Amino acid sequence: MATVWLAMKREINFMRFPSVFVSHGAPSLLLEPEQPAHQFLRTFGSEWGRPAAILVISAHWETSGPTLTTAPRLETIYDFGGFDPALYAMRYAPPGAVAVSERAHALLESAGFAPHVNTRRGIDHGAWVPLALMYPEADVPVVQLSVQPHLGAAHHQALGQALRLLREEGVLILASGSLTHNLREAFRWTPGAATPTQVSAFSTWVADTLAGPHPDTLLDYAQRAPDAHWNHPTPEHFLPLLTAWGAGTPGVAPRRVHASVTLGVLAMDAYVFA
Repeated sequence: MATVWLAMKREINFMRFPSVFVSHGAPSLLLEPEQPAHQFLRTFGSEWGRPAAILVISAHWETSGPTLTTAPRLETIYDFGGFDPALYAMRYAPPGAVAVSERAHALLESAGFAPHVNTRRGIDHGAWVPLALMYPEADVPVVQLSVQPHLGAAHHQALGQALRLLREEGVLILASGSLTHNLREAFRWTPGAATPTQVSAFSTWVADTLAGPHPDTLLDYAQRAPDAHWNHPTPEHFLPLLTAWGAGTPGVAPRRVHASVTLGVLAMDAYVFA
């Protein structure tokens, strides 16, 4: 399949796509058009046009090693509970991007990884919530890549670096997590209450670090960022940002294209890595 994809690349003048990071929030974001993040994602997909395929790195698929989907169609996974019944009636089942999965597998192997494939897994809400807003027709082929929280920040940056070439081949690399993700505080949040200073301090630190002269400091975010553990008691929702950053062009500062907060403490920042 990787050979098929490379043959297509020779025949088609693919558009170059960026690597992007979005914060997906709660699944209920799909039902909340009043949320700034909902409005942003509704128009975000049209900024790039239609990619040949999308490779999604989602915080909601954790594995021991990098794993790629190879199903011919990715069925909707409802990996959440207690939300509006309307969410469980929604179906987002895009065609799989099997050739792209094989191409990504080869790139990861060339970079020294030992990737795996999953022939049956569908698409979790960390991927389908933003995609349902960005590409609501579910007609763009998708492959999903897992995260490995136990392997840390540098590992996830290296994943992005290994996959960077896909951007030249018409593939949109979409990393989906959350810039901050303290669910305990989100459940305790009272509507109308001010956003805690821990959230704004962490978000500002990330933005300044990525735009500054030493972006590699981001790899030490757990030690250097203000209130890092408060904002990320577990790391899986921050690590996709590092993969998106790794897939960006070296030396080119990213653009922060969205910043808002939902549930009082979930920063919904989004970044584009050209």
